[in-house]
Amino acid sequence: MTSMTSDSVSAIQVSCKQTRFQIESPNYRELDVEGLNIAVSAAPPPGTTLKAKGKAASRNTSLEILSDATLRLKAGQRYALIGRNGTGKSTLIRAIAEKLIPGIPEEARISILQQTNDNGEGADAKANRRTVLEEVIERATAKDELEQEIQTLSKGIDASTADDDTNDAYAALRALRKLRHDRLQKRLFVLDKNARLRSGARGMQARKALTALEKTVAEATAAWQQDDTEIAADALQAETQEAADLLAELQIQTEPARLAHIEARAKSILTGLGFSEAMAATKAVGDLSGGWRMRTALAAALLSDADILLLDEPTNFLDMLGIVWLQKFLLAGSEGSGTDDSTAGGEPVRPPPTLVLVSHDRDFVSSATDHLILLQDKGLAYYTGDLPSYEAAQAESRKHLHKIKDAQDRQRAHLQETIQRNMREGKKNNDDTRIRQAKMRQKKLDDRWGLETNAKGHRFKLNRDMPGFHLTKRDAIEAPTEARAMHIVLPEPPDLRFPGALLSLENVCFRYGVIKRNQEPPPWTLDMVNLNVHMGDRIGIVGLNGAGKSTLIRLLVGEDSISAGAGGQARIKPTKGTVTMHPRLRLAYYAQDAVDAIRALDLNNQDEAPLTALSLLTRDVAGQLTEGDLRALLGELGLPGRLASDTPLRRLSGGQLVRCALARLLWQRPQCLVLDEVTTHLDYETSTALRQALRTWPGAVVLVSHDRWFMRGAIEAEVDDVAGSGSDDDSSDGDEGVEDGPSGRKLVYRLRAGKLTLLDGGVQQFEDLLEKRVKKLLAS
Repeated sequence: MTSMTSDSVSAIQVSCKQTRFQIESPNYRELDVEGLNIAVSAAPPPGTTLKAKGKAASRNTSLEILSDATLRLKAGQRYALIGRNGTGKSTLIRAIAEKLIPGIPEEARISILQQTNDNGEGADAKANRRTVLEEVIERATAKDELEQEIQTLSKGIDASTADDDTNDAYAALRALRKLRHDRLQKRLFVLDKNARLRSGARGMQARKALTALEKTVAEATAAWQQDDTEIAADALQAETQEAADLLAELQIQTEPARLAHIEARAKSILTGLGFSEAMAATKAVGDLSGGWRMRTALAAALLSDADILLLDEPTNFLDMLGIVWLQKFLLAGSEGSGTDDSTAGGEPVRPPPTLVLVSHDRDFVSSATDHLILLQDKGLAYYTGDLPSYEAAQAESRKHLHKIKDAQDRQRAHLQETIQRNMREGKKNNDDTRIRQAKMRQKKLDDRWGLETNAKGHRFKLNRDMPGFHLTKRDAIEAPTEARAMHIVLPEPPDLRFPGALLSLENVCFRYGVIKRNQEPPPWTLDMVNLNVHMGDRIGIVGLNGAGKSTLIRLLVGEDSISAGAGGQARIKPTKGTVTMHPRLRLAYYAQDAVDAIRALDLNNQDEAPLTALSLLTRDVAGQLTEGDLRALLGELGLPGRLASDTPLRRLSGGQLVRCALARLLWQRPQCLVLDEVTTHLDYETSTALRQALRTWPGAVVLVSHDRWFMRGAIEAEVDDVAGSGSDDDSSDGDEGVEDGPSGRKLVYRLRAGKLTLLDGGVQQFEDLLEKRVKKLLAS
């Protein structure tokens, strides 16, 4: 069975095994699909036509995501989908959301937040005119559609029961038949999709269902258009009563108490995600920026009454307060709005949905989920527990396997030596017994050498653990050689030749806008900020969205920095105070919009050949580095071989574009890295490798990030028990910081109301403050 989306840049092809038990399962919050295969093929260029012989070529150009995998979700569980960038996590959850996987019933309510949301560019004019609160409620409940049905039935019933000249006895009947016709048309669309997307036995069944429904739709159309004189009196009476009953049923769903409860929950969710009450009630969706649109979409997904909730990178546009709130909300489940009532608007509270979460924020994933789904090697592996527990278990397993393998290798070498000696002596002395004994031992080495324990940890027995005469060999011990998947080495910075601060802010004040006569001046975005950055320093800056962190960074780097992103931003200067920079400083600045800037370069590319990571970097270096040097740098960052030279930028994932942006910075060998939200889109393995590299790099680092785990490791030099190299360092305990080896000072500042304040307790102190605020939000 094959499914494909045709109206997208990439076509998703899906096939799987299916049984009647899975098809008929009444629990829409569970999935159990075996033999799942998913591939993505690029859509042909505009103007090209597919030939009959093109199927083989299409298969060759398809990227296989899953092969013979098992997708298993249990009702009410919270899963984190983990995998490297480009492995297909977003493709998998999109296939689930669009019900392309055979076996997912159409009745299942699935809500999804995607990394790239169409709301805004692809939204209709009516949606853009709605306020944020109205849009969230509409997307979560289809309120407008329900009210339209009520209005249609109400007009018909009122006209049929009127006592004046406007009385139309057939109005209620026609309204009911029109409603039936419209609902059948929607159902027809679903069945038509099923018939086109499925093949084989289930495809035949879907086409039969479609044919039957087409007949029903034709009958409903004829009934709706039937002349009044042809309608029997008993049918008129029965259908008029049915219209009244249906209207009463729909009106129950729009009772003021229920709608008030939904609106209260929507307001609570929007507040938790950073919307003010005035913004939610008055701001039109069409006037929102991309980040706020994504928050609106996230609020609608959380408010929806879904069986399965799919969240793809929900923390990308949230500050640390929003991240902490979201993890508490997901843990609270159906009680997330803060209410302790067992009913919602007179109805019982539904059990929490099954959650599948894609996020590279390790602290968030570990707190919000209790199961892992690992997408690797085109398969899905499952683990009960959080990410640190999984890594600890993997490390222990590797250590155990290495120990067993070393012991068996020594034993095998000893046996091999004994066999050879017995064979020599047996042939020399014509001792058949010794020769036979040596051959038996050789057979054991060849056929029955490997793991001594089964999957349950018991002693291995061939007739129990490998039944069947054809299975004679045990599994060989495969001990992985490396604990970490990636290792990044940052280039050594050149000497400055003379000492001094790399960057310095002295009594800097800044405000946006122009002071007009007889009006209050705009508030200070930055107010008397002082900051010094020396070689080896680690400076972290935390704060909520809108606090002015990016403004502070832009003032700090000026216009002479080597930047990734920020291409459309004009240079800003301090309103008061001075900004100084070391005259020999090489500064690399990673801006928040680095990925968008690279995508814009790709879209504006006028060359015939598509722009790739290698060609973009070649253009940047202008002959200062060889192609071999550039390939080595890109490979070090996770863009090796043909991925760097042959894959167009538009085909790269967000995490791969982050690596490309980092390569554009690092080839210059900077002495100071200023990173503004660099972990957005990065998978956890790359984040781990970058975190470790920043911790030991001798240059200076200024980091703005909402990723608590990354900030602790890169700035405060926190070392995980499993993560590996490095040592725990003491965090700073004063304004001057503590000199700690080559890393220099380790300071975390909080920016709030224009003031930059040193946090003695570092990231943990900031997180504790946010925890208190979140408790108040959830209790309100």
